[in-house]
Amino acid sequence: MSIPSLLRARRHGAVLAAAALLGTATAAAGPATSATAAPAAPTPPRADCSAAYRIEQKLDGGTVWRMCWRYDTDSGLVLDKVTYQPKSASAPIRVLTSAKLAQIHVPYDDGNAEYDDLTGAGFGWGLQNLKPAECPGGTITSVKVPEMGKVDGLCTTTRARGHAYRMANDEGTKVWQAQGKDLLVYTVNKVAWYEYITEWRFSSDGTIAANVGATGSLSPADYSATDGRGWPIGPGARSYATSHAHNVFWRLDFGLDGSVKDRIEQYDSKVTAPSGNGGPTVKTTRTPVTKELAGDAKNMRWWRVVSATGKNKDGHPRSYEIVPGPSNTHAGRGFTKHDIYFTQSRACEQFASNNILDCGRNTPDSVDKWVNGETLTDPAVWVNIGFHHIARDEDQQPMPVHWQGFQLAPRDVTAMNPLTPPDLANQNGTPNQGS
Repeated sequence: MSIPSLLRARRHGAVLAAAALLGTATAAAGPATSATAAPAAPTPPRADCSAAYRIEQKLDGGTVWRMCWRYDTDSGLVLDKVTYQPKSASAPIRVLTSAKLAQIHVPYDDGNAEYDDLTGAGFGWGLQNLKPAECPGGTITSVKVPEMGKVDGLCTTTRARGHAYRMANDEGTKVWQAQGKDLLVYTVNKVAWYEYITEWRFSSDGTIAANVGATGSLSPADYSATDGRGWPIGPGARSYATSHAHNVFWRLDFGLDGSVKDRIEQYDSKVTAPSGNGGPTVKTTRTPVTKELAGDAKNMRWWRVVSATGKNKDGHPRSYEIVPGPSNTHAGRGFTKHDIYFTQSRACEQFASNNILDCGRNTPDSVDKWVNGETLTDPAVWVNIGFHHIARDEDQQPMPVHWQGFQLAPRDVTAMNPLTPPDLANQNGTPNQGS
């Protein structure tokens, strides 16, 4: 093994040793409070967990998000029983049964190092203490991490996101507009020189965004890539930082409207060139995904998870569309070759690679090998977003955050925009000319 490889192995040695000694454990938190106390109500609906693990936030426009949280020493932050209640709904709508990171796979371009940061590098034990300045206007909650004690590591806060909507009437005499706020829930975990921000963002229109931001520092052991697999950092043509990838996986169990029997659908649109005097035509087709699938993102392709039981007031089945963010798909491993996976949910299948849970003797340990044609009756959704990190001078020091993630967008969860102002509420399906 080369000296750079030894140094890269060493950078993970301490946390690997700790993980080996400690094993896998799930940590509970100390007393917790919500980001901002929700307005009092006679009998407010609550997430199904004790107050110490409950997050509840009412946002502008009347939307309320509720969820439970826990901390796992491999996955880090886990959110359970996530519900969304727009102002028009009399009760919370269950969206997610569980949501969490499922792996951060980091292969280096020179082939000398490859890490599974969640299950092979002590991700969970690297939870960082947060200062009030890192959680502006919010609440920092103490988390109990086995063998590490209490860490002030969970931030819940709100943040402005600009326009929620804007519409002017044709006469220019009236403008409907609203500025939105999101609920943010996040932690920071340190793995060697990298620090990962695990962020969940919940919007007043029902959208959920999952993001991981990588920051911290480039590894000082990796300034040796003079073979065309790196970039010069520092004075002159020396200190070549080795290029590498961050392949981030999330695992989602939906449970829309409280049922685990969600349906998966894939949509593809085909554009046909114009003929004669007409314009180009587009036809969209729906394909039910009834068996396990390793899916590839393509132009004008998308997927949605459809409720088995719930419908909106228009009688349309509730669903959530999966909206992947920009991604560099890494072809180096079977599990990184695809952008999305739908598998039959199993308690032992929790990590997209290097799955450390016991699924039985000779059972494969990566998500691609779990896709074997089984019928989907309780689907688990795996999203893979890749980033090929070719370093630059601006990455030092410290390294600016680079984000990768995806959104879950409500599709027919409500009959209209959940933030519709009262004087437009009568325009469902029949908008007035000129508003």
